[in-house]
Amino acid sequence: MSQQRDFAASLRWWRQRKGHSQLELAGRADISQRHLSFLELGRAAPSRDMVIRLAAALDVPLRQQNALLVAAGFAPVWRQTDLAAPELAQIRYALDFILAQQEPFPAVVVDRHWNLLLANSGAGQLVELLVGPLAPGTAVNLADALVAPGVLRPYLTNWTEVAGYFVRSVEADAAADGTTATAELLKRLLAYDGVEAALAAPPGPTSGPVLPMLFRKGDVSLQLFTTIATLGTPQDVTLQELRIESFFPMDEETAQVFRNWSKANPAKAAQS
Repeated sequence: MSQQRDFAASLRWWRQRKGHSQLELAGRADISQRHLSFLELGRAAPSRDMVIRLAAALDVPLRQQNALLVAAGFAPVWRQTDLAAPELAQIRYALDFILAQQEPFPAVVVDRHWNLLLANSGAGQLVELLVGPLAPGTAVNLADALVAPGVLRPYLTNWTEVAGYFVRSVEADAAADGTTATAELLKRLLAYDGVEAALAAPPGPTSGPVLPMLFRKGDVSLQLFTTIATLGTPQDVTLQELRIESFFPMDEETAQVFRNWSKANPAKAAQS
């Protein structure tokens, strides 16, 4: 009965989080509203297949689908594999290929909470310009690096706009996945000096189709925009949570800076 109550509360929470009525969710899952009501009240125990069906109908991420299964008394079905594991060799090859194709411009692979997993030479060159070289194996969280004082912030001339947009995206992540880890990341970002003001700032005038990142250090100015890609049809928690962020120049001057760096460091580019 305790497990039924745990599952019932979790199911009800996810349905409300996604903004569905019982009737809507029942239709999406192809079950009766009465049966769904009994599941949410803990008066009926779900089968393993029912948990997965409801989770799919609610578009619950794989990590949280495992949590729903555990709450209902079943073992998790979705594995979480280390990116360096042999069984993910082909995925790692694809990621390395994407990063290499992006050269000489920066590209990185991060997890759900913006911890840096992989980076190409272009990303390394950008970081080295702004904050200096990092020791091998240094743990980097790109959310903290962007939002916290003293890392990228001093060199990002439109930090208020970029940080405000980024923190709102983390707010959306926290609302979507419902995990403690994402909530804690959001809390940490909101505690940094200037973030609340950045969120409250009115949108500034835009002169282009996307919000750029405007970096300046010394006599080097860079104008970049980013794209974020994910893996299609992931069947692993790790893979579903990966993000590939690619940086592109918004003007020829920026593009030439990266090309010059690549020419000056061909060995580093070849190793990326």
